[in-house]
Amino acid sequence: MVASVLPVYLLVQLGLSPLAFGALDGLSHGVTALSRWVSGVAADRWQRHKEVALLGYSVSAVCRLALIAVQGHLPGLAAVVATDRLGKGIRTAPRDALISLSAPAASLGQAFGIHRALDATGAMLGPLAAFAVLTVVPTRFDVVFVTAFSAAIIGLGVLALFVQNAPASTRLAQADVSSLRAVLPLFGHAGFRRVVAIASLLALFTIGDGFVYLALRDRVVFPPHLFPLLFVGTSVSYLLLAVPAGQLSDRFGRLPVFLTGHFALVAIYGLLLQPLSSAGVIVVIVALLGGYYAATDGIIAALSSGLLSPRTRGSGLALVATATSLGRVVASVLFGWCWTAFGRDVALMVFMAAMAGSLITAGIVLARGGRLT
Repeated sequence: MVASVLPVYLLVQLGLSPLAFGALDGLSHGVTALSRWVSGVAADRWQRHKEVALLGYSVSAVCRLALIAVQGHLPGLAAVVATDRLGKGIRTAPRDALISLSAPAASLGQAFGIHRALDATGAMLGPLAAFAVLTVVPTRFDVVFVTAFSAAIIGLGVLALFVQNAPASTRLAQADVSSLRAVLPLFGHAGFRRVVAIASLLALFTIGDGFVYLALRDRVVFPPHLFPLLFVGTSVSYLLLAVPAGQLSDRFGRLPVFLTGHFALVAIYGLLLQPLSSAGVIVVIVALLGGYYAATDGIIAALSSGLLSPRTRGSGLALVATATSLGRVVASVLFGWCWTAFGRDVALMVFMAAMAGSLITAGIVLARGGRLT
């Protein structure tokens, strides 16, 4: 709910520039990157993935109400956004480790696809709820934030009462679990090193959903209360494609599917440079964005899990997520700066060319190194 209204709330309601929005977005990715690393190592050390994930979700829930308290105060907004992303960073690696430790190794792609499909269901219902609220009480973003907090409390209850840590047979004694020193040698694994390098490179030229939708709104002007429906469309596409993408990755290889997802981004950038005059093009863009997430989000977690031992699963996944998040920090700030300084179209052209070049580079690296998994 909050993610679907935050871009239009910040740029339309509060009047921030694309550069300021990009800086906030970059800040959120940076905080997420740092906290993912720490939480992944902590969850592996304590073998308490559920409890660490629960802490992260709780932090994000409280931030829904904090958005109301800071109103349009920019430093306060930055602090709340950073804290919310801190919560996201804390929960992500332990949650993914729980999934990977609870599923057969041969079906990791499908397992993460199922999780991402369920996640997309929530990401579809949330924007619909936000749309309904803003339709009844236009510009009352505070009502959206309170409603989101209420839903988060229910989610926390489900996590606390029904989710369990990995079975005892897959857990390790505390003396045998991961530490920072134990994770660093992962870079000696050529396959894992290539995954981190390729994912980081592609993240450098991946613009966030907010910028995609804001660029789309510049092309086709529509009322702010319709903005959340763009997230709904992407979530529907993600929901429909997540499990098939996971199954394809199990059968044909996870890295080829991961790279194919980024070709969807190149297509999106190109479409946003064209004159958009029909609803059909909007549908194509949001569907492609959902396809991108289906082919990348769960796939990179499944790919990395296949290269990691159980005792370094949480911290290794956090390492990959940290690397990609840091890349997106640069992408958010750079795209916001390019948009502010040179215009939206120049920024899109630069990122489209850079993404295409990065995919070619990734293909060369793969050709020299061979298939991973």
